[in-house]
Amino acid sequence: MKRALFISIEGPDGSGKTTQIRLLKEFLDKNGVESILTREPGGTVIGEKIRQIILDKKHIEMNPMTEALLYAAARAQHVAEVIKPALEAGKTVICDRFVDSSIAYQGYGRRLGESVRIINEYAVAGCMPDLTFLLKVDPCIGKERIREEEQDRLEKEKMEFHNTVFKGYLDLEKLHKDRIIGIDAAKTIDEISSEILVHVQPFLEG
Repeated sequence: MKRALFISIEGPDGSGKTTQIRLLKEFLDKNGVESILTREPGGTVIGEKIRQIILDKKHIEMNPMTEALLYAAARAQHVAEVIKPALEAGKTVICDRFVDSSIAYQGYGRRLGESVRIINEYAVAGCMPDLTFLLKVDPCIGKERIREEEQDRLEKEKMEFHNTVFKGYLDLEKLHKDRIIGIDAAKTIDEISSEILVHVQPFLEG
């Protein structure tokens, strides 16, 4: 396995991203691939502080554009401080959510449209994933997997919002067939992991 790879894992809340990220990291470690795990919003000291503001369930008055700009700000710091340096050092990066989340949640869910894509073009500065795995699960099922007392501000949104977000993800999958690989999250943990590895290995070997 030879080259650094930028992988993002996407999906509705409760789709099982955390488990698959852990299994992918274990696979890379076992095969001698130096890699880092990171997340959005967050990944840096500044990003984690922004994360606390965005997801705080007390901030119900937050304007949709404020939300989108905060996500983009955290992402700009994340790319500059963590992701680009890691890739330049030859490390594979596994990121829990990236720009597709903003387009799905703010572009579709908050109905901000193309403005979200434009904002994030500046935030990512040309740094996009080589592979994105979209774990697809019915939003109703995904939300039921998260206990109500543990839900953050976005997870607490109404089902109409989550259904619109999911539609956004499906549209992105069709639009970026070369990068986004949709996986049925109703499959077993091992089946999903195996499907991910089938796509990851050729990139690392080539």
